[in-house]
Amino acid sequence: MNQAAGDGGIGLGALVAYLDELLEAGKGSDFGPNGLQVEGRERVHKLVTGVSACVQLFARARAAGADAVLVHHGLFWEGLPRTLTGFRYRQVAELIQGGMSLIAYHLPLDRNPEVGNNALAARAFGLGAVEPFGEYGGMPVGCKGRFPEPVPAARLVELCRTVFGQEPLAFLFGREPVASVGLISGGGQREVYEAIAQGLDAYVTGEASEWVMNVARDAGIHYLAAGHHATERLGVRALGEHLARRFGLEVEFVDVPNPV
Repeated sequence: MNQAAGDGGIGLGALVAYLDELLEAGKGSDFGPNGLQVEGRERVHKLVTGVSACVQLFARARAAGADAVLVHHGLFWEGLPRTLTGFRYRQVAELIQGGMSLIAYHLPLDRNPEVGNNALAARAFGLGAVEPFGEYGGMPVGCKGRFPEPVPAARLVELCRTVFGQEPLAFLFGREPVASVGLISGGGQREVYEAIAQGLDAYVTGEASEWVMNVARDAGIHYLAAGHHATERLGVRALGEHLARRFGLEVEFVDVPNPV
C-alpha cells in the first residue's frame, strides 16, 4: 500500500522516539530488543513495513527506495549467536548497503489497543466487551471479547479465513454457539490453558503444537490456528498507515508470504 509522501520526511531519532512512546516499548519484558536495531539514514521519507526481518524483505525494500524498514519480528533474539556471519551477515549487509534502518516492535505491537495485532483482529471479528487477555512479563499480550449475538463455530472459522487471509487449522471441540473468544497472535499455543481456565468458548492464535488438539478436545474448547505470519500482518500494516497519516511519509507494506 503506497501513500503520498511529504517533502520533509522525519528524523530517524524522532520517528523511533514517537514509536517508543506510542507502543510503550519500555514496559514489560520481551524476547529481544524493541525499537531501533540497525541505524541507517538520518531522515526517513519512505518506510517499508513487513512482518519478519529477512533478506528478501530488505532487498525488496531497497529496490523500492526505502530509508527504513519497520517489522514485527526483528533480527536480534535471546539465545541467538552474537556474531554476524553467514546468512546473518547477509541480512545486515543488505540493510547497510541500502542505507536503511531497521526498526522492530514485538510484544508492544501485539498488545497495543489501537494498532496492535489482537485489538485489530477483535474489531474485525466484531467482538464487544473487549478486555486484555494472556499475560507475559507482567503485561497482557492479547485480548478477549464476546460476540453481540453468539455465532456458530463455522462462522468463527469463516472470520479467521477472511480476516487473516488463509484457511485456519481448526479443532472444533467447544460449545455451540460461540459467545466468547480469546485472541493472541503468533505463537500463543500455551495460552490456551488460560482460555480454558477463564471458561472461554474459543481461542484463536497463530500456531498449534502436536499436543494442542488433545487438550482442546479434552477441555471442550474451540482452538483455531490461523497462521503465525498471517495473524501478525494486521498490526505492522496498520502502524505504517498510521505513520503515513501522522508524518506524511510514503509507506509501503511488503508481504513476504509464509504459510506458518
